[in-house]
Amino acid sequence: MDKKQERRIWLASLVGSSIEWFDYFLYATVAGLVFNQVFFVSEDPTVGLLLSYASLALAFFIRPFGGIIFSHIGDKIGRKKTLIMTLSLMGGATFLMGVLPTYQAIGVAAPILLVSLRLIQGLGIGGEWGGALLLAYEYAPPEKRGLYGSIPQMGVTIGMFLGTGALTFITSVISIDAFVSWGWRVPFILSAFLVLFGFWIRKGIDETPDFKNLKESGEVVKVPLFETLKTHWREVLIAIGAKVVETAPFYIFGTFVISYATTQLDFTYVEALIAVMVATVVTTVLIPIMGSLSDKIGRKKMYIYGVLAMFIYAFPYFLLLHQGTFITLLISTVIGLGVIWAPITAVLGTMFSEIFDAKVRYTGITLGYQIGAALAGGTAPLVATALLLEFNNSWIPIALYIMLTAIISLISVWAIRDSKKTEKTIALKET
Repeated sequence: MDKKQERRIWLASLVGSSIEWFDYFLYATVAGLVFNQVFFVSEDPTVGLLLSYASLALAFFIRPFGGIIFSHIGDKIGRKKTLIMTLSLMGGATFLMGVLPTYQAIGVAAPILLVSLRLIQGLGIGGEWGGALLLAYEYAPPEKRGLYGSIPQMGVTIGMFLGTGALTFITSVISIDAFVSWGWRVPFILSAFLVLFGFWIRKGIDETPDFKNLKESGEVVKVPLFETLKTHWREVLIAIGAKVVETAPFYIFGTFVISYATTQLDFTYVEALIAVMVATVVTTVLIPIMGSLSDKIGRKKMYIYGVLAMFIYAFPYFLLLHQGTFITLLISTVIGLGVIWAPITAVLGTMFSEIFDAKVRYTGITLGYQIGAALAGGTAPLVATALLLEFNNSWIPIALYIMLTAIISLISVWAIRDSKKTEKTIALKET
């Protein structure tokens, strides 16, 4: 594979996940800032905020169903065609959110329509991540799978950067009242251009070598879900547990912190958004470095470092936040997302891919990833907000919650064989 093709593979894998997470981050952030005022209207602002976060969490529970549908297609007809479908669902739903009438205009139909579009988003991203990852992983040389597998993960922080950048710009040039009234709609509508770019990039990509080999050898399974649950149920459970620490703290550091910093600590929207935006730049740079390093020292070692660091950092994170200065807000977010979360997410996809056979790889990694995300990801801001409400705005239960996710994932990852040995086994099978 020449350098030009390599770059196109990376971009095709990266652009989809970037768009998906741009869309998701927009929703997650605006849910905390706006939706409790224009869709989930309540006399008690906290109740409205809880309903907004509940709508965020709801889509995470539909993601495994989207994963089942699209991973079946991906393991049956190919990765490329599936990625076009998922991108269409996600992009269309996000654009329509930007033009929805509010509760004040059409009453209870407004939140119903919003939740319906949110569920469509969930279906799309349920299948997108696995396809984007395998597009990179299955094209990668064995000695560079850590690097290639980390590329789609960069889309998470690139999407966050685009989302925070758009929201930061809008909130800095218009009033808060104008932002709540109409400004929040702008990035949702403009996301259509990113989706069109994604279609153009993916159009020129061929099917992955691994799937071509499966087709030629006649090893494509009839029902990938049944085969996965029959022969790889243990690996699915490992992936679910390993996903927990990658997703819950991410939503604490990246989205919940915005509402927490602005409502509990008196930071401005712009300050909170800038802190997250700077952190995403640092994280985006570190992810491929960590992925490449895992090719030398192994996925498991890299992942365990991140998990242990997450456990240790839970309390210092909030202590830094409560210093009340923009510098400590920035430092706490950069450390959380960059230094600690980056090595976890960088190796996660490759680590998952290496424990599943190619014939059920799309289904296996998607089940583990999306069920883990449903259990710990979309619920994280909701859980954190509920803990604040229950414990008189104390952050200590949230820190303990972060530590719990680290314990769960640490137990899970001990069951994964050393990635160096796994890589050698895969290479032998492929030759």
